[in-house]
Amino acid sequence: MDMVRKIAIPLTAIAVFLLLWEWLVWFNQWPNYKMASPSDLWPAFWKFKGLFLSYGWDTLWRTVAGLMIAIVVGTGFGMLMGFSKIMREGLYPLLVGFNAIPKATLVPVIALMFIGADDMNTVLMAFLISFFPIAVSVSIGLSTLEPEYRDILKSLGASRFVIFKKIALPKTLPEFFGALKVAVTLAFIGTNLVEIIEPHGKGLGFLFDSGKISADYPLMFAVLIALAFLGIVLYYIVVVLEKIFAGWAERAET
Repeated sequence: MDMVRKIAIPLTAIAVFLLLWEWLVWFNQWPNYKMASPSDLWPAFWKFKGLFLSYGWDTLWRTVAGLMIAIVVGTGFGMLMGFSKIMREGLYPLLVGFNAIPKATLVPVIALMFIGADDMNTVLMAFLISFFPIAVSVSIGLSTLEPEYRDILKSLGASRFVIFKKIALPKTLPEFFGALKVAVTLAFIGTNLVEIIEPHGKGLGFLFDSGKISADYPLMFAVLIALAFLGIVLYYIVVVLEKIFAGWAERAET
C-alpha cells in the first residue's frame, strides 16, 4: 500500500500540473508559437522520435559520466577537508569561489582549451557543476564525527581510511545521498550548457537550440519535458540507492 501511495502521488501531481498548463494556454488563447501546450508535445515527440532517442542517449551518458567523476572527486575532496582542519580552511574558500563563477562563462573557455573534444568538454562541465555539493556534504559529515570514536579507532591502530570506511562513511551516507539528489540535476544543467552554448550536433541541448532557431515551440518544450523526464529517472535511481544503503536513516512518517 505504501508503494502504491508513493507512485500514485507523484503521478497525480504531474497530471494536475499538465492539466493546469493545458488550461492556462487554452484560457489565454496562446498560439503554439507563443506557448506550446501539453497536447502539442506528443506530435513533436513523434515527429522527431529518432532524434529524441539518439540525442537523449548522448545527453544521458555524458551526464552520468560527469556525475560519476563528481562522486569520486567530490568524495575525495570531502575526505581531505573532513579529516584535516588545515585542508578545510584552505580549500573551502577556493571551492566556494569557483562555485560562485557562472558556469555559462566557463563553457567557451573549456571549448577553446579542448577544441574538438566535444564529449570530454560536456562530461567535464557536468562534473564541474555537480561535484561541489558532494564535497561539502562529505566534508561536513566527517568534520562532525564524534572525536571519541576517532580516538578509539586510532588507538587501536586504525588508519584514516579504515576510520572513514567503518565509522565515517555510514554516518555521512544520509548527507551524501541528499547532496547526490542535488548533483543529479546540476549535472544535467552542465551538460546542456555545453550543448546549447557550444552546439556540436549532439544532445538534447542541440535539439532545443535547433527548435529555437526554427521557432518550433512544441519541439522546444518537448525537449524540456524530455530533460525533466531524464532528471526524474536519475533522481529516483538515487532514491532507490538511498533506500538500499541508507534506509536506516529514514524517520517513520504518519
